[in-house]
Amino acid sequence: MSEPGQMQAEGRTEPLPIVPLRHWGRWIAGGAILLLAAGIFYVLGKADIAYRDVPKFFLFPVMLEGLWHTIVLAIAAQSAGIAIGLIVAIMRRSENPVAWGTASLYIWIFRGVPVLLQLLIWYNLALAFKVIAIPGLFSISTNAVMTSFVAGLLGLGLNESAYMSEIIRAGFNSIDKGQIEAAHAIGMTPGRTLRRVILPQAMRVIIPPTGNDFINMLKETSLVSVISYLELIQAANDISSHNLEVMETLLAAAIWYMLLVTIASIGQHYLERWLAGDRKGGGGVRPMQAIIRALAAMPFTQR
Repeated sequence: MSEPGQMQAEGRTEPLPIVPLRHWGRWIAGGAILLLAAGIFYVLGKADIAYRDVPKFFLFPVMLEGLWHTIVLAIAAQSAGIAIGLIVAIMRRSENPVAWGTASLYIWIFRGVPVLLQLLIWYNLALAFKVIAIPGLFSISTNAVMTSFVAGLLGLGLNESAYMSEIIRAGFNSIDKGQIEAAHAIGMTPGRTLRRVILPQAMRVIIPPTGNDFINMLKETSLVSVISYLELIQAANDISSHNLEVMETLLAAAIWYMLLVTIASIGQHYLERWLAGDRKGGGGVRPMQAIIRALAAMPFTQR
């Protein structure tokens, strides 16, 4: 018979050696990507582009003016889209068939027609209506009203409102029906329930896609160049029409777009963190909780 110590020694097993995995696929993929990037830079280096002139066009007065117009139009169109989209979303949730049908028709039209076509329709509205008038109040030439900025604002803003209404409606639908029923049970009207219960909580769902839509809006303002609105693309075209350096001015405009998108993306990131209460230094009540508590604490009376 074996001794107990000998049996324990025989029962022991040596630890398995650690064999590092060689991820050959990763190395091959990484090498292929680096090779492709090197090829792209090589081709760009051989292109007939005066890269030294790009910084000069980057700060041209007309380019800076186009940058300012791009920012103003994007903010105005996005704001209009959010405001109108909120109204359409509320109508879409209504039990009134006329309101629901009107909202559905609105979304169907403005989501179905391409943005570029909407811009052209608004800009050429004077061909169909010579004057804009309310009998007994005022009458004004359509050409005087429908400037390139107004046409761009209407085209981009109304198109965006159709998408925003669906985003906002999705935010509304994310709220548990029990909270809405509880609000009605304590005497809140539907309007106050929307303002004090639904909207504050729906913001978490609404904010991320709205930020993405604003980033898209910054880029979609380039479409307004077809109706001669001075934004970044139109500014680049104005510069290149004098010096014929088309690629150089377009690269300058592209850099501005990249900077705008980067700034908007950073702003969206910190806004989402703030709403989620994920801030360094923590502590205290989270922003969304504070909003909900403040709205809930407001006095109300049953109508």
